[in-house]
Amino acid sequence: MEKITAATVRADFNDLVAVVHYTRAAHELGLWASERKLIERFFPDPSAPLLEAGCGAGRVTVALWALGYHALTAFDFADELVDQARSLAAERGADSGPHAVRFLSADATRLSDCHVIRDTRFSGVLFLFNGLMQIPGRQHRRAALRELHRVCAPGAPLLFTTHDRNSSPSERAQWRLEKLRWSRGEHDPRLLEFGDRYFDESGVGRTFMHLPDRAEILADLAATDWTHEFDGLRRTIAKESKAVHEFSDECRFWAARK
Repeated sequence: MEKITAATVRADFNDLVAVVHYTRAAHELGLWASERKLIERFFPDPSAPLLEAGCGAGRVTVALWALGYHALTAFDFADELVDQARSLAAERGADSGPHAVRFLSADATRLSDCHVIRDTRFSGVLFLFNGLMQIPGRQHRRAALRELHRVCAPGAPLLFTTHDRNSSPSERAQWRLEKLRWSRGEHDPRLLEFGDRYFDESGVGRTFMHLPDRAEILADLAATDWTHEFDGLRRTIAKESKAVHEFSDECRFWAARK
């Protein structure tokens, strides 16, 4: 059985079921309360040029534009989702004029291939809804962190999320069993590393996700020259709506600075 690759993940996000799921969230859900609180904390200047990695169907980007963030560039490597993001921007009036959002197709591990991103110095980067963790292979996630660091101005913040293997007793119990499977060679052979998951959820589609522990992310930030500034579980940051809880499990927010 073949290992999961970036091509696997791209195909899954371009699949119609996933496109419909993320497009519906972009149109109906908007920013989470926790996202808005941390964005306003770490990105207080709405005129500063910001980059959103893994923008999907535009849920965060277009919501930010509506809040007055009018120097936004966003990208994703799933073309079908980028098309949906552009459509949402057009519907909300964020696609024209001097403050139009720029939506691009790009790979976070190879930003030098996109001249618009390569030739800009951003004042901050967002990589929300666990997008970084949907890059298979730790070396590739670190490559993305290095690329984002390279296109940022000194002092720029990075805000991203992860699922957390230690977020609850049930999660810890589940991962103790998974560790035993790995030690016996009984894990899903498509997975690359301990912490990986690959599952098919009705109405969502196939999803690859790496679930780290806190020590892993701290090491990855240090290895890619980001300075850790903050992390906390979503439940400690803001009370979320029922719709947000139905859309996403608990996650950990991270803020780092160049």
